[in-house]
Amino acid sequence: MTTAEARPEPWRRRLYLPAYRVSDAARYAGVSPNTVAYWHYSTSAVGPALPGKERREPLSYLQLIEVAFVAVCRRLGMSLQRLQKTREYARQTLNSEYPFAELRWRTEGVHLLLRLHDIEPTRETDTLIVADAAGQMGWAPIISERFAEFDYEDGGIAIRWHPAGRSAPIIIDPRISFGAPTIRGIPTWAIRGRNTAGETIPEIQEDFDLDEEDVLAALEFEGIRIA
Repeated sequence: MTTAEARPEPWRRRLYLPAYRVSDAARYAGVSPNTVAYWHYSTSAVGPALPGKERREPLSYLQLIEVAFVAVCRRLGMSLQRLQKTREYARQTLNSEYPFAELRWRTEGVHLLLRLHDIEPTRETDTLIVADAAGQMGWAPIISERFAEFDYEDGGIAIRWHPAGRSAPIIIDPRISFGAPTIRGIPTWAIRGRNTAGETIPEIQEDFDLDEEDVLAALEFEGIRIA
């Protein structure tokens, strides 16, 4: 293996760097900052759903995706206790530090499932493991869809998130603009800044080569509504 082959791609380091404030992560995921804090620091008997975060530290990309993942699961009606059990099972079984971001998941109702091949790579099968039921088996044909907000690449990492849904052009990808929310490659904060500085929608469109709908979508994502 050459030195170039051994060296990880630069963007991979960004997966672990603290880059997202809790308030921003909460806004992107559609929950409150207190909810995100509770998921990380709960002192209940069950414990936190997302343990390991240092207090007062920003979230890394992988931690951000885990917050987004838990938010999706909660909207589907899954309990925090079930999520905590699922994450711990996957963490121990697959030796994954951030299993909700690093593994490809599927859903059936309120269950979370992994392919058995992910746990035993030598087995060629469509059998699925119900991770929140301590390894109970299911079958792939009953699965209708996976989490629509996440695009999985590079062996299963949720490398792209559509925080406003797939119908919106906003994406978060650590390979683009250091993981900032972007639209057609332009950070949404840059579009917000131009608007706040008094530039018109047509001026912003021309400078960034965007459609009016793109500019409006970026501003709405940033909390600015144009009458």
